[in-house]
Amino acid sequence: MDAFLGSGELPPFVDPVVADSWRRSRGSGLDPESATAILGLPGDDLDAYRSQHPLAGVMPVVRELLVGAAASDGLVVAVSDDVGRLLWVEGSHGTRSTVDRVGFVEGALWREEQVGTNAPGTALATRRAVQVLGAEHFARPVRSLNCVAAPIHDPTGRVLGVLDITGGEPAGSRMMLSLVRAAAGTIERELAATSPHVFEPDRTEVRLLGDPLLHTPDGDPHLSLRHAEILTLLSEHPDGLTGEELAVQLDSRELSEVTVRAEISRLRRVGRQLPEGLLAGSRPYRLTRSLCTDIQRVRSHLAAGDVAAAASAYRAPVLPRSVAPGVERIRAELSAEVRSAVVTSGSVEALDRWTQAIDGRDDLPAWRALLTAAAPGSPQAVRALAHLSVLETDLA
Repeated sequence: MDAFLGSGELPPFVDPVVADSWRRSRGSGLDPESATAILGLPGDDLDAYRSQHPLAGVMPVVRELLVGAAASDGLVVAVSDDVGRLLWVEGSHGTRSTVDRVGFVEGALWREEQVGTNAPGTALATRRAVQVLGAEHFARPVRSLNCVAAPIHDPTGRVLGVLDITGGEPAGSRMMLSLVRAAAGTIERELAATSPHVFEPDRTEVRLLGDPLLHTPDGDPHLSLRHAEILTLLSEHPDGLTGEELAVQLDSRELSEVTVRAEISRLRRVGRQLPEGLLAGSRPYRLTRSLCTDIQRVRSHLAAGDVAAAASAYRAPVLPRSVAPGVERIRAELSAEVRSAVVTSGSVEALDRWTQAIDGRDDLPAWRALLTAAAPGSPQAVRALAHLSVLETDLA
């Protein structure tokens, strides 16, 4: 690390994920001698904030899976929110005393922007499981510790926070990395099992917000990203699209019509599992009937003036992994429609829902509007204060 800070040259065998984090930390102008976590929320505000957090409901699972065993190995288990604030730090009393001295405490922000390379912050920055060993930490006071962390996603793919194990030698094993990955997966399955089902059992519906899903009364046939893109485009163009128009909207390099025909043919095979099919004709290509989609549900709420319901239904951006030009346009339009309605509404419920969504997480005006609209001391006001402190620090 010292050689890298002096010359910018990486020593051999440095993990590429760690190397990239070092570069980000160095580029942020952090001093490894003085980089410290920011302690954000006082005790009462922290209690109110985390009691309302989506991960509060799975903490019994975290404790059952990890905390007892971690304590016996001299380790601590930490769970953060989606901005890197530690919400729970539990485990070995001796190790908790050690990590307390470096600011690894409940309420503190362990983001790369404040502390440099560390497992919770780097897992949040990279959206992947990471392990940071001793001297790989950017801040010198933390280099006696090992840590391993993995992000936790909700059923729509949104990152809710990070699961971390920190301590001495046991936290540096490859087995610990596998354990944290597996535990994060178990927590995500628990979140999915306890989240309300967005589909009606006796209807054919398509989820296009977040990861795509085709739901039918008889099961959920596999729906690829490309087929979801086609359904998104055709549902937005009820009069249909020609093969040439689909090609342009599916790929900036303009797919050949032969490729489009092949994808349509595969999609028809998926549609054969439905009594009414999915596609009708080819000149132009169009849907057999109007599809029930979660995009429609959001727009129906907006049209009815129920902004809070629209914000609640807007679980994630439209097919966030898609780079199809037509889908990117639909994604941007729907996000802008929901945001405009939410921010102008002044509704605490709508603003609370929007700021929990991926698109609203870093929306500074929306967070300020929530703080203004929420009753002082309410969970929404506490949450707004907590996130505004992070966003304003980053902007500064």
